[in-house]
Parts: sequence; C-alpha cells; structure tokens
Amino acid sequence: MAHQLERIYMDYNATTPLEPEVVEVVSEALRGAWGNPSSSYLPGVKARNIINKSRENVARMVGGRAEDIVFTSGGTEANSLVFHTAAKHFWESQRGAERERAENCRQNGTSVRPHFIISNVEHDSVRLTAENMQTEGRADVTCVAVSKVTGRVEVEDVVAALRPATCLISIMMANNETGVIMPIKEICQRVRSISTQRHVPRILLHTDAAQAIGKVRVDARDLGVDYLTIVGHKFYAPRIGALFVNGPGNSTPLYPMLFGGGQERNFRPGTENTPMIAGLGKAAELVNSNLSDYETHLRTIRSYLEDRLLAVFGKERIRFNSHFPGSETLPNTCNVSIIGPGLQGRRVLSTCRRLLASVGAACHSDRGDRPSHILLSCGVPFEVASNALRISVGRGTSLKDVDLVVEDLRETARKLEEMN
Repeated sequence: MAHQLERIYMDYNATTPLEPEVVEVVSEALRGAWGNPSSSYLPGVKARNIINKSRENVARMVGGRAEDIVFTSGGTEANSLVFHTAAKHFWESQRGAERERAENCRQNGTSVRPHFIISNVEHDSVRLTAENMQTEGRADVTCVAVSKVTGRVEVEDVVAALRPATCLISIMMANNETGVIMPIKEICQRVRSISTQRHVPRILLHTDAAQAIGKVRVDARDLGVDYLTIVGHKFYAPRIGALFVNGPGNSTPLYPMLFGGGQERNFRPGTENTPMIAGLGKAAELVNSNLSDYETHLRTIRSYLEDRLLAVFGKERIRFNSHFPGSETLPNTCNVSIIGPGLQGRRVLSTCRRLLASVGAACHSDRGDRPSHILLSCGVPFEVASNALRISVGRGTSLKDVDLVVEDLRETARKLEEMN
C-alpha cells in the first residue's frame, strides 16, 4: 500500500483552525459559563461577564466601541441584517416631507424603490441577498464592475452609479480570491461629501471585512463605514460572527430581522451563544496583540511561495492572478495559474498528494470546471482562469511547507502533462 504523505493545508481564506487559546476559552465557557446571560445568579453573571469582555475585544479589533458590536451567527447573517436595515430605513425616510420627493420620482418615471450598489466580485452572502431583494421587487441593485487593470472597485465608478434613491453601498474590504484590497476609505469620503449636499435617504456604507481581519489593520472609524462585517472562522475563531454598527439605533439605523427575548439590545434577540462568543473574543484579543507579527509572517511566506513557483516553473509558465499594478493585496493570498494543457485547477488539486487548496471560494466548489467568475471579472483570460489555484497561507505555514507544496505541484504538473 502506497505511503500516504502528510497533507499540507493552504486554504486559510476558506476557513482557519481554532487557535489553542481559543479552544481553551470555548471549553471553559462550555463547562463553567453555562448559565443564561440574562439571569441574575452567579452562572448567568459569569456568562454575561464573558460576553461583555468579548464585545470589548472585538470592538477594539475593528476600532469601535463595545456598544457598536452586535453578535450574529456569522457573516451571512450580518450581511443580511445590513441589507434588511437599509431597505427599511429607506422607507422610514420616505415618510412625511419625503412623500413629495417620492412623487417627483414617480412623475419622472424613476423608481422609488431603495437602490443598492455592490461590486461584481462580492461574496454570495452579499450578491445573492441583493439579487433576491431585486427579484422580489423590494429593491433595485447596481453591480459595479471592478477594473480589469487594478482588480479594484474604482471610486469614480461607484459615484457614477449613484441615484436619488441610493441608500446602501456595500463593497467588500478585500477579495477572497485575488486578495485585492478595495479603496473603502476613499469611497466613503467621496460619498459622504456628495451625500451632505443632498436630501434623504442617507446613503449607508457597508464593508464585509471577512478576509481582511487578522491579516491587515481594520479600523471601521478610519474607513468611515457605518457597518462592518466580522467573520470568526476566518481569523482562528469559531463559526460565529458580529456586525460593527457605528452607534446602532442612534447614529446609524439597525432594524432587527428576528424578534424575541430582547438580547443584543433587541437588535439580534435569542439567548446568546456564550462559548462561541468567548472564542470570538479571545481570537480578537490575539489579533489585537499580534497583528503586525501575523502580517509580517504571512507576507514572508507568500513572497517565498511566489519566488519558489517562479524558480521551479519559470516566468513563461506561471501567471499570478493576484498581481494588479498599483493595487494592494492581502499578505497571505496567492492566486496562481500553471500554464499548460490539462493543468486545470481542479485536476491539479485532485492529483496533488500533499497540497490542500481550492480553485476559488469554497462555497463554489460544486460548480464543475467553469473558471471563477471573480477572475474573469478581473480580466483574467478564460484559459488562464481555468488553471487557477487559490493558495492562501496561514499563521502556522512554514518555509518547509512551501518547499514541499511547490515540489508537489511540480510532480503533479509533470504527471498530468505525461497523461495528456
């Protein structure tokens, strides 16, 4: 029987393992903080204290205050909550004096439905939420294309998409496949300067920061967003999420999708999941203490990986789909195609004996051999995109791991070319 080689995981943009310290606090909370956080006796008070501490750590991680953090089941729920809120806020804004403005819109033949702006490289939890609301006639959606030169959403294109009924702009902070970091701060500054000159509805600004947190600095107030999505399992925390809201219910609207026992100040009721919240808080604490070390390590490993790929395959055979002139990228993400017949990304990965990676977003892994629509949207040619591998390194990835993976890819390419 052939010896099974040790697999090497390099799909950290899909999910991350839990840090040992995170496992420890989750276990402690499961054992000792089982009380209902709404209760006044000791086990409940213990649970409530853990939740409060976690909220502070998560807030610090994204440059907010404890009261700006609302815990959710994950990023998908957080994103849905933003779109639900934006639509509801639009209709609330249309009351009274706004009725006249709505009537003018009607007479001019323009829609008075809430209008959302997203990019064409958003995660499905944003794209499908927006599309679903459009299909049901609850909103209009403009999908701004990223530049095929920079791989980014350009500020001017967002501004050009604005309408009188625009009430939400939702652009991801960093793309999960290319690693390109979007100009969120510049978009926010520009839109704010325009929206101060116009009437309601106020344009709400949201970024899904799932891929950025734990890899680069994320400061919601510096960015200028109203909402920022936090996803635990992307930064070594459990599968739970949170939404940063800049002054929820006061400075920034937030309307619940669920109704119940009043938890999370009624914004997201349901008895809190204390152990998972404890894990999220601990993972945030680790990011607060170690971000610069994490970022330096990831960048070093990613650079070494790219150098080794070029050294082994040569410039003619390697295309980096994550390199765009003038654009910043996540320090850990390498989207690469090995050029050659029969070297489609899926074939390469299923033949590799060591490497565990993906061809794109993990949620799309059932889409057959079609290349990633994200890469095609960024101007990557069809035949290059077909061969794409998304290799994303993590905190524990070593230089030796890179050497073994590049050797694995070399052997795999040779084998597949012989078969061809």
